[in-house]
Amino acid sequence: MNKRFVLRSLALLALSAVSGLALAQDKPLKIGVTAGPHAQIFEQVKKLAEKEGLKIQVVEFSDYIQPNAALAAGDLDANSYQHKPFLDQQVKDRGYKLVSVGYTVNFPIGLYSHKVKSLDELKPGARFGIPNDPTNGGRVLLVLQDKGLIKLRPDAGLKATPLDVVDNPRKIKFVELEAAQLPRALDDLDAAAINTNYALPAGLQPGKDSIAQESAKSPYVNVIAVREQDKDKPWVGKLLKIYQSEEIRKFIQSEFKGAVVPGF
Repeated sequence: MNKRFVLRSLALLALSAVSGLALAQDKPLKIGVTAGPHAQIFEQVKKLAEKEGLKIQVVEFSDYIQPNAALAAGDLDANSYQHKPFLDQQVKDRGYKLVSVGYTVNFPIGLYSHKVKSLDELKPGARFGIPNDPTNGGRVLLVLQDKGLIKLRPDAGLKATPLDVVDNPRKIKFVELEAAQLPRALDDLDAAAINTNYALPAGLQPGKDSIAQESAKSPYVNVIAVREQDKDKPWVGKLLKIYQSEEIRKFIQSEFKGAVVPGF
């Protein structure tokens, strides 16, 4: 009698554990993205994932800081919005236990202006808007150096700041703003560097409206990030495989026509 009772109890515990696992799998994965291309792409990933039995909830953010904070806090399961140098800087500065698990897309950054049609037309003392986060700000300064407008200290690297500018013949004044604010500030500036995922929602087409663009050969390929403790979980590999599928590649190429390019 006691033996049957023990066996029955064990069976009920096992059933409870299986039910709990099923409930955990039924809970959608929360993926943080920024508005624009990242959100559009992940809506397509979501559709493909559902066919594979993987439920996804896309959570949009309006800045570059909150998606990593939310992921580190456990409010998200993954995010897809940043390039590797930015993630590395966030991990270093904020101590986040976050890792990249795969490449997504590249956004060649564009330089825009409502006042001039080329960089050569920028007047002395021109006010030039750049992102105020170290990684994207440094990225823009490297573009301006590549275009011949400024020179940076040789050891400035990817995280250059305006303090690293050693030659500035036109005495360009750098106005550091949150990346998401730059499209709205364009009328008050002589020119600005705007990340593609903020340029497109603002109606700016990189290939048509920019006065210059970053070279396509860039270290700034975007990534999917997760918490270190989750990197080997089965859903991570499954999610990455869906994102890096031929269907998503074709969607990116068709939808963005070179403004966003696959990085996988």
